[in-house]
Amino acid sequence: MTAAAGGETGAGRGLGALRALNFFMADIQAGVGPFLGVYLLAHGWESGLIGTVMTIGGVAGMLVTAPAGALIDATSRKRAYVVGSAACTVVASALVLMSQQFWLVAASLVATAIAGSAIVPAVAGITLGMVRQKGFNRQNGQNQAFNHAGNMVGAGLSGLLGWAFGLPAVFCLAAVFGVLTVTSALMIPAEAIDDDAARGAGEGGDRAHRVSGLSVLVECRPLLVLAAALACFHLGNGAMLPLYGLAVVAAGRGDPASFTAMTIVVAQAVMIVASLVAMRMAERRGYWLVLLISFLALPVRGLIAANLIDWRGVYPVQVLDGVGAGLQSVAVPGLVARILNGTGRVNVGQGTVMMVQGLGASLSPAIGGWIAQARGYPAAFLVLGGFALAAVALWIGFGALLRPACRQDASAPAAGEGGARTAAGSA
Repeated sequence: MTAAAGGETGAGRGLGALRALNFFMADIQAGVGPFLGVYLLAHGWESGLIGTVMTIGGVAGMLVTAPAGALIDATSRKRAYVVGSAACTVVASALVLMSQQFWLVAASLVATAIAGSAIVPAVAGITLGMVRQKGFNRQNGQNQAFNHAGNMVGAGLSGLLGWAFGLPAVFCLAAVFGVLTVTSALMIPAEAIDDDAARGAGEGGDRAHRVSGLSVLVECRPLLVLAAALACFHLGNGAMLPLYGLAVVAAGRGDPASFTAMTIVVAQAVMIVASLVAMRMAERRGYWLVLLISFLALPVRGLIAANLIDWRGVYPVQVLDGVGAGLQSVAVPGLVARILNGTGRVNVGQGTVMMVQGLGASLSPAIGGWIAQARGYPAAFLVLGGFALAAVALWIGFGALLRPACRQDASAPAAGEGGARTAAGSA
């Protein structure tokens, strides 16, 4: 359904609800995240098994991201996907509290991962449909700032509740955030979302003639390089935070709930600032430098984590996490939307990039967990940080190809169906 003539007014009314949605959906994207690791550790699980069960959830999330993006492109009921994702998180939280048996925990993580994977392209599509391509970079920057604020508040409350009532209270809080996510999504007026603009197909006219085939995803070389670099980065990044929390707790140098909450609060506070900085940098210089800085943060983070396994290490380790994740939270959706503008495949493109980076993120906990169990936590942090060097090499090595696609100035060529091929051929 394309927005009616009064859609601009509806979009204006819905932006407040959109920001609230991004705030409350933070727990759905991350689930109970690092708290699950220390919760399972307290119930007798070892790091290798914890990493394995997290990998199962990661693989499930990875497999559904591209199909979810395709469904978001095709549907006019994008809010329903947000509601369904929130419901999955509530059910998953209840499952973990019921039992800590391996397959029940795995089922919970699968449900959470599917929810987190589906909600990201859904919210990106809603945002694009409300503010169009011209306003996407700025609105996405605001979305991410609210999202990181939601993560920070949620983590702070989780630490407080976990300290006062035990770790099960963390799972109850995730369920509350799920209910508030549903409420926020339903407050966005349906007529405020232009479904053509939401998929990057333009506004008005015959949509059938403006939707490219899925082959546009594999023919667009800048998109492929972006996905490969993100896969390398998340192969190292995915396990860094939960393993660091496990390392400090296992060494007896931090309370499980409060320390884990502190790791998240520090990172998310930095991410709020980093997302706003990324928005400004993208407007002035494009996305290439923003992503390069984000990739460089991880090797330094791994080196510090390996040499400072203590509560004091949370500050430098998680500040660097905030820099990398905060910059990427704005740059990746913005760059994908720009590259695929005009194809009508923006959200399946978002899902495909998430799927490829999810391959790295899903393998990371198993790799990191088993290395930590066999060789110790410092060795795991060094190996994980080293994976990001491959992302840096890809980003610099294909710089001539990527810089035109990353530009935000008016002279940059459109990177849609024809533009993607133009950018691909510029190498």
